[in-house]
Amino acid sequence: MALLHRAEISPTKLELLAAWLPGRRWFHGPAGAEVVRVAAFRFDDPAGEVGIETMLVRAGDGPVHQVPLTYRGAPLAGADGWLVGTTHHSVLGERWVYDGCGDPVYVAALAEAILAGTGQSAEFFEVDGERRYREPSMTVTGTGGGGAPAVGAPRRVVDADPALILTDTVELVVRRRLDDEEERVGVAALTGAWPGRATPTPLAYAVPR
Repeated sequence: MALLHRAEISPTKLELLAAWLPGRRWFHGPAGAEVVRVAAFRFDDPAGEVGIETMLVRAGDGPVHQVPLTYRGAPLAGADGWLVGTTHHSVLGERWVYDGCGDPVYVAALAEAILAGTGQSAEFFEVDGERRYREPSMTVTGTGGGGAPAVGAPRRVVDADPALILTDTVELVVRRRLDDEEERVGVAALTGAWPGRATPTPLAYAVPR
């Protein structure tokens, strides 16, 4: 379960991405175009410390990009190269925002979602002490039906399209641009559907090592 807060965030997530995305070699979009949100989904951190949100965004008439993000209350040691930026959350205070591909909490959650089929978190807002369910803007499904191995910190990450994440127990592939059709037969996947894309689209793949 993801418990969300009605809060002011400055700069906003989209403002952070508008500054960060043009520096990624896998990003395609017109220079200076506004970055808009297409859809999003969340995973749970079992420890309840790290927010995990994957955003689908587009700049101008460019392709839909998948950007997994993690939100932390303190810097992640050794992850400066994955830092998207910092923002102030009116409820939670200072937040460090990372590209999830370099964050071990996201990596473990993605492997679990794909290989164990856990899928996405249910989202709730707390209003006047009452938790209210929020309909997701997209749905995701993991095609694996077994268990996921314990996943430690990434041993190697290739920041490309797709991103390649190697751990001791699993190899993960995260698609950055989603406008091209792609399907890997016989490989466990995370698929997603959102308004304008009703057919489940592969978002990521996992192969135990």
